[in-house]
Amino acid sequence: MSYPQLLTPEEKLADAKQLLSLPRIVVICGSTRFMTEMNEADLRETKAGKIVVKPGCDMKSPHELWSDPVEAEALKVRLDDLHRAKIRLADEVLVVGDYIGDSTRAEIAYARSLGRPVRFTHPEVDPDA
Repeated sequence: MSYPQLLTPEEKLADAKQLLSLPRIVVICGSTRFMTEMNEADLRETKAGKIVVKPGCDMKSPHELWSDPVEAEALKVRLDDLHRAKIRLADEVLVVGDYIGDSTRAEIAYARSLGRPVRFTHPEVDPDA
């Protein structure tokens, strides 16, 4: 007697997206110094019919929510975890900007480890090119 293979969480998510007829989901990655470019990419991807998720906080800009250095460090860890969750949710990744720092490099590696296609607004910065 053979037993059916159980679906992985990733396969269940893909099936659910298909059953719900969801458009493709793209996550925008990159240094928050490119927030203006990320907003432009968001507009273009949305116009193309995609659901867009991107960084929601620019911790390089002053704000009372991260004015305390200890709280800011804890928030940075939580935001990094949240962004990895966005990458898991997404169907593809769009890296914005002409600079790749350590955090973005780690996000690209994580996305590729999950088999997510990665596109670049500036393909020359692809660490694997």
